[in-house]
Amino acid sequence: MADKLQVIAHLTAKPGKEEELHELLQSMIPPTRAEAGCVMYVLWRDRENPAHFAFVEEWTSEAALDEHLATPHLTDALGRFEDLLAGPPQIGRYDAVG
Repeated sequence: MADKLQVIAHLTAKPGKEEELHELLQSMIPPTRAEAGCVMYVLWRDRENPAHFAFVEEWTSEAALDEHLATPHLTDALGRFEDLLAGPPQIGRYDAVG
């Protein structure tokens, strides 16, 4: 369990950009789940604030996450974030401890 890495990424859309961001984030799911090091990659949308999204991810290792960060589907999405996000993504890396 200790070798695996969990990531939680919070993203909030600019006003009026909620659905465009949702579509972009949805498009990232199939290619990411196909990556060799991806254990779990799930997109969540806040019930109270539909502009807020969160990815909950699990990777086999830091190296697998680093490979993901260099994929074309992720780098393309990152290039569109400035137009869609209200602020920078909040990304945390976690180790299971219990």
